[in-house]
Amino acid sequence: MRRIRPAAIAAMLLAAPAAAQVAEPWQPPVLTTERYNEDWSDLADPARRSGRWTEPFKYMPVDDAGRSYLTTGIEVRLRNEAYRNNLWGGADAPDDGYLWLRAMPYADLHVGAARIFVQPIAAYAIGVQPSPGPVDQTRVDLLQGFADVVLPLDGEATLRLRAGRELIGLGTERLVGTRYGPNVPLAFDGGRAILHSGRATINLLYVLPVEARADSFDDRSSPTRRLWGAYVTRTLGSAGGTGIDLYYLGYRNSRAAFDQGEGRETRHTIGLRSFGAEGNWRWNVEGVWQFGHFAGAPIRAWTLGTELVRSFPDTPLKPQLTLRANIVSGDHDRDDPRLQTFNALFPKGKYFGELSPIGPYNIVNAHLGAGIDLGHGFGLGLAGMAFWRESTGDGIYDIPGHLIRSGEGSDARFVGKEAEATLSWLATPELEISASLSFFKPGAFIRDTGPARTIRMIGLESNFRF
Repeated sequence: MRRIRPAAIAAMLLAAPAAAQVAEPWQPPVLTTERYNEDWSDLADPARRSGRWTEPFKYMPVDDAGRSYLTTGIEVRLRNEAYRNNLWGGADAPDDGYLWLRAMPYADLHVGAARIFVQPIAAYAIGVQPSPGPVDQTRVDLLQGFADVVLPLDGEATLRLRAGRELIGLGTERLVGTRYGPNVPLAFDGGRAILHSGRATINLLYVLPVEARADSFDDRSSPTRRLWGAYVTRTLGSAGGTGIDLYYLGYRNSRAAFDQGEGRETRHTIGLRSFGAEGNWRWNVEGVWQFGHFAGAPIRAWTLGTELVRSFPDTPLKPQLTLRANIVSGDHDRDDPRLQTFNALFPKGKYFGELSPIGPYNIVNAHLGAGIDLGHGFGLGLAGMAFWRESTGDGIYDIPGHLIRSGEGSDARFVGKEAEATLSWLATPELEISASLSFFKPGAFIRDTGPARTIRMIGLESNFRF
């Protein structure tokens, strides 16, 4: 599911009852990575306000009638990551420690049915060796800037037309995500049409990924990659937490590269997802089929992802158990021009955890996790993971899809196992502080193909946002 950190839950506290003056219960929007989805217009009613210090920034009327208003906010994050034996000792700087700093203020102006949303970013990295990459640093640039208008249709249906630069997260961000975990999120240039009708939402999009560059105000649309498609969500039941997604995504990359070689890639993706909650159970199951052409030869690839969550809210420490299993296809034979490697397109950052050296390509993954509420704003997360190659004819890739170990020269399937612990503290509704410790012990495939030391990563983070 889309990553919502404990700080997001704090938004639910912003309307802490000022009791006597609240006409009826109201909860402010949950803070997620896509800040433009937050609707603070209910604060136009003084009876809705709790007196929290952030509220004057969330609803600032521009005219006397209240049809025009401005919403503002900011995120300031500092994150330190320290690696030993990065990429099992095969990285350019296997022992590396660095600091990420980013600030992302935003302004959201509503004028009747029209709106302009602007979010700059200042993202810097200190100490990255041998040099900062595009996910580490972009200096000062425009992260998001778009305009949209909502057109009423028959009944309560609406059509939102949007153009510009924006962060886009679809579903659980398996294929289109905001890349929020690294220092520089992923934005897209282009347009969207969003149709809301009853319990159905239809997204139509044509966009180009934005490539972060080294200097300020130099980020540009990718000249080689583009994405288009339709994403339909239909909720079931009155609560809206249960539903299905059905989607088609088209993708083109004129400079694609896989273990078998390089070439032009045109890929079509069809997916179906079921998600929901019943009592203390939650589930999320997604199956995807891909076809198209790579270097003139056919593509046939697939993936199946499952997640099952069981909560125990009436038990001491309120534990929550999570079981995930993923299988992602890989290429059968690098000497055969036909390609079976699944392409995750633009997946979320930190895909399998805080330490994620491997991306969702040619992988079978099992994950068992537990979350514990320690009280007073503290939470503890524990997770264990194991990874195997789906096909011995293919290598393994990082999250963006770059080959990091070729499959040539090894018939071993086992890639390795990972253990991770995360401690977080919600110091205030706006400030979260967290620490993580991760280990990835290599398996037979890593030992067969290069350096094979155990990766260790320590992460320390403070995140202030409202």
